[in-house]
Amino acid sequence: MSMLMAAKSTSLCYSNSSISSRTKQNPRAVRWAYPTVRMQTRVHRLIEEQGAVLIPGVYDALSAAIVQQTGFSAALISGYALSASILGKPDFGLITPPEMAAAARSVCSAAPGIPIIADADTGGGNALNVQRTVKDLIAAGAAGCFLEDQAWPKRCGHMRGKEVIPAEEHAAKIASARDAIGDSDFFLIARTDARALSAKTGLSDAIDRANLYMEAGADASFVEAPRDDDELKEIGKRTKGYRLCNMLEGGRTPLHTPDELKEMGFHLIAHPLTSLYASTRALVDVLKILKEKGTTKDHLEKMITFEEFNRLVNLGEWYELETKYSNLRNALGTTKP
Repeated sequence: MSMLMAAKSTSLCYSNSSISSRTKQNPRAVRWAYPTVRMQTRVHRLIEEQGAVLIPGVYDALSAAIVQQTGFSAALISGYALSASILGKPDFGLITPPEMAAAARSVCSAAPGIPIIADADTGGGNALNVQRTVKDLIAAGAAGCFLEDQAWPKRCGHMRGKEVIPAEEHAAKIASARDAIGDSDFFLIARTDARALSAKTGLSDAIDRANLYMEAGADASFVEAPRDDDELKEIGKRTKGYRLCNMLEGGRTPLHTPDELKEMGFHLIAHPLTSLYASTRALVDVLKILKEKGTTKDHLEKMITFEEFNRLVNLGEWYELETKYSNLRNALGTTKP
């Protein structure tokens, strides 16, 4: 398996008249400078090995540890889920890049055996802010990020009221992120939310944007919130390179299995909110019982046991370490003159 990937061509051809006319007027604006060769990341290798990689969302160290122990080969940190878990608030542009980097640090530490993709939202500002955001995520141990073209304050891709910045502006942010990545093991996913802006031209605009962002240096594209299978297939046919599909329970896109989405042309299958919604449902149900009954003694099946949880957080290993260093301390104590 080659460890190097050839860079994408810098030629740009788009059906969207507004984008193509602007690039013809100012060709220098689309002559991106990025490495001639690019290191193949862990995420690239997973795609090559599996074809379609199923990626559940996490929002803290415990959920990340569970995802790794369950056997998944990658995970993502959902900004929606992080906003809910650390702020108790909706995905409405309230999470900051430093908060995401801090979460990435604890999540990556808890699940060191799998690549973690972070949600960089809009990158924290302009192309210069994007560089700091990406470098902070790399330093935290993340193996990739999403970078989206929404106008700030952004919101969940399946909510109403979204706006996007000019395509060329976001393409410059993607190019800036690529420069910041350098030869790091970091997979860059360019997201566009343009589909929601127009029932007539939204999908075509989103596809054109996705291709522009790929030319600018992204490793994969992510057209958010397609409405039906026909739109999913159109994205699979008309976008270039690797593609991510977002499976959000209760969202605008129909749910499918990885095999079904692979057949449509997708390579990364994200389930960003499955773990958050499942854990929230469990909390609501058991706390309602506790409030009404005053005890959980007749509903213990709804919870993990004390022993099961201790195994989950590897309590036994910590006891072994404690014994090891206690024995060492005692042994050293007996050798004193």
